[in-house]
This record gives sequence, C-alpha cells and structure tokens, in this order.
Amino acid sequence: MRNLFLTAFCSLLLLVPRLVAAELEPGFVSLMDGKSFAGWRPTVEHATTWKIEDGAFVTRGERAHLYYVGDEISFKNFELKVDVMTEPSSNGGIYFHTHYQATDWPRAGFECQVNVTQRDWIKTGSLYAIANTGLVNVVDGKWWTQHIIVNGNTITVEIDGQRVMQYIEPAGTQAGVPYERKLGQGTFALQAHDPKSVVRYRNIRVKRLPN
Repeated sequence: MRNLFLTAFCSLLLLVPRLVAAELEPGFVSLMDGKSFAGWRPTVEHATTWKIEDGAFVTRGERAHLYYVGDEISFKNFELKVDVMTEPSSNGGIYFHTHYQATDWPRAGFECQVNVTQRDWIKTGSLYAIANTGLVNVVDGKWWTQHIIVNGNTITVEIDGQRVMQYIEPAGTQAGVPYERKLGQGTFALQAHDPKSVVRYRNIRVKRLPN
C-alpha cells in the first residue's frame, strides 16, 4: 500500500510543472518541440544556418530565415511569446504577419527587433523602421521573453513583462514597397542576420485572439 501511495505521489509531482504552466499561460499553444524543425521551414538560401541546440533554434551562419508553416490558418490577432538569448554583437528578429520566402529579407509583415549590443542603434523590442527604440532592456547571455501582442490596429511589445513599445497603425495606412510593414495576417518567422550573430530562440508559443 505504501509503495502504491509513493508511486501515485511521484506521478502527481511529474504533472505539477504542466499544470502550473497551463495556469500561468492559459490558451497558449507551443509551436516547437525543441527536438526538430517540425512545423518550420527554412529559406532555401543558407538553410544550414539553422541549428537545434539544447531545445532552441540557433543561428550559426549566413543570412537565413525560419518560417512557421505548421498551421494552415493565418494569424491575425494573437499573443506570441518567444524566449530569446543573444551572444555579444548579435542581431536577429521575430517576424509576424509575414509569408514564406525562399530568399532575401521578408517583405511582408513586421520585424520585432532582437539586438542588445550589435552596432545597429535599433534595439530589442523595436518594430523595425516603424517604431524604434534605442534603449537596451536586456543583456547578452541571459534568456528573456519577448511578448508580441497584435489586437486590431495595435501592436504591443513586452520584454519580461515590461512594455517597451506600443504602435497604433493610423487609419488609411498603405503597404510600403518593397517592405509592406502593414497590419494584415500571416505567419511567423525568425531571423538569422549574419555569420557574426548567434541568437537562440526557444519555447515559442502563441495564443489566438478574436478577430
């Protein structure tokens, strides 16, 4: 009887982390398994830039992008959370409302900047070329959570729970050329910027919001 009780107790302990996570982030769905590229598709150019190390997607090589293709339904309003860590002088990005491209920088959607100490003055949390901040909110070598919320015409970016950026798209905004940078719908992508930039992305999860 005692052994049966201990077995049941240990089984309950194994479930606790999952239960706690569900309570803390209700409605979120994981977009990666930490072991493979299932649900993700790299660009044709420099596809080998992307590695998987310790449960994270890691950039090690020439410019390349990794697109989420695991859902046929586009994302319009949502909350996206990505745990990110950079090495010194690294540049990266998290795209949303974008579409798969085999080469080049993504032209559809927005890029939420990842940059702590790379020379570009536009830093982490910026909506690149739309709403920029030069403030540094995080440090290289430590994980942070980048939280992107899109709801209607408003984009909010939080870093470790602190709001660093909010952009309200003006009525009548037209898509730019060649980079659209206009709210619409689409998927997500991660950026490998250059050979000197090593960025880790893990624990990618999303919650859809009503359209």
